[in-house]
Amino acid sequence: MHHQPHPIAPDQVLTAAQMQGAEQRLMDAGADVHVLMQRAGRGAAEWVWRIASGAPVTVLCGPGNNGGDGYVIAEALRGRGFPVQLVAALPPGTDAAKRAASLYRGSVVDAAEARGSVLVDCLFGSGLNRDVTGMLRDMLHDLAARHARLIAVDLPSGVATDSGALMIDDLPDYDLCIALGAWKPAHFLMPAMAHWREARLVDIGCDTEPGGARLIGKPIVKPPAADAHKYRRGLVAMVAGPMAGAALLASRSAALGGAGYVKLLAQEPLSGAPADLVVLRSPGAMPLPEALSDDRIAAVLCGPGLGRDHQARERMEVALGCGHPLVLDADALVLLEMADRADRTAPLVLTPHEGELAALEKSFGLPGKGSKCSRALSLAQAAGAVVIAKGADTLVAAPDGRIAYAPPSTSWLSVAGTGDVLAGLVASRLAVTGDAFRAAAEGVWLHSDAARRTGADFTAAMLAESVRDAMCAAL
Repeated sequence: MHHQPHPIAPDQVLTAAQMQGAEQRLMDAGADVHVLMQRAGRGAAEWVWRIASGAPVTVLCGPGNNGGDGYVIAEALRGRGFPVQLVAALPPGTDAAKRAASLYRGSVVDAAEARGSVLVDCLFGSGLNRDVTGMLRDMLHDLAARHARLIAVDLPSGVATDSGALMIDDLPDYDLCIALGAWKPAHFLMPAMAHWREARLVDIGCDTEPGGARLIGKPIVKPPAADAHKYRRGLVAMVAGPMAGAALLASRSAALGGAGYVKLLAQEPLSGAPADLVVLRSPGAMPLPEALSDDRIAAVLCGPGLGRDHQARERMEVALGCGHPLVLDADALVLLEMADRADRTAPLVLTPHEGELAALEKSFGLPGKGSKCSRALSLAQAAGAVVIAKGADTLVAAPDGRIAYAPPSTSWLSVAGTGDVLAGLVASRLAVTGDAFRAAAEGVWLHSDAARRTGADFTAAMLAESVRDAMCAAL
């Protein structure tokens, strides 16, 4: 999915209630709902015009303001000489929709008669709170089947705005989803976001909404200071277990992610380590508590290749107790319990995928219900940690309520070891910035960009090497 530049608050992601608040603030400032509907509909019509390229367009309108947007779109296209027809699934039910309908001068046809190349879905948009069933569902399915290309306005009909859940059987696949005013959580959450190829944002004048989430954007990576040295740039200590491969992957991405020094604290003798990686066997050469007592350490990573036995738990407990900013990944997330967080004040980042998220919810006594966003935020608050909830839909949640959504990334990331690469990147950015939330967001963006640059059908080792290219692009 690709995103266009946007001049006002382009990165904010608003829930249905927050979007209503943003629109109300615009109206309080003098813009009535008709003006906002004209902005939204005409902005969306620009994208429909580009997609249709002169081909016949059918606009499906529902009874609410999303349907009102549809009437504006249809009239804007008709005014340009487009062949356009409108299907009114139900009569307009709001004052704004009724006014927009009264201004439409084109043809209104029965759904059974509608034929065209492009279907514009304005049946229901954001804020839907019930399932789409019966006649309306069948109408949408039938029209979708008779049109070669589909465009959704704000959201496809049958998508829950705040969770991305589907409220309709067999949601069609869309060529384009046009967000109105601001992005919504569903634009970046599964299963909804799998149902369109691209998304675009139409500005209606909304300013930044207090408390809104944001979209993770390209970070600005600054070169090291003129007087920098390896410790000042950030020392990352990697607490490894018996599975060396995962630790080596994480160490490689940490080394390429901006840290000046990566030290791997190995549990077992390690062969095959690159010459530029410092490996210290701990406890063999030095007890782990002593190795982690170095005040020059800027961030610790524990989890990749750690294992889940009693020795793994002991090593994780030492990492938790060292007082340095810490990233916990993989096996460490399964071992972590609420009591482990009792006396810790240093920044902490957790990087769970869905299974690990469920395990952490159980360990912290959380219900594990609700949207992915609400679950990640609950865990962040309970653990006092920044949480990267990984998956095809990745988001970052902070204990203070901040949320950042990742733009969709390539599905080629679905290969073993890529999570270790992300963990190393986050640890590196944490060592450089000292800011857990910023490090998490930067790590997620760089990880995705490295994957895009690696191409198709890659391994985790190849991805780790591409981190350098992603870093160069962010300079």
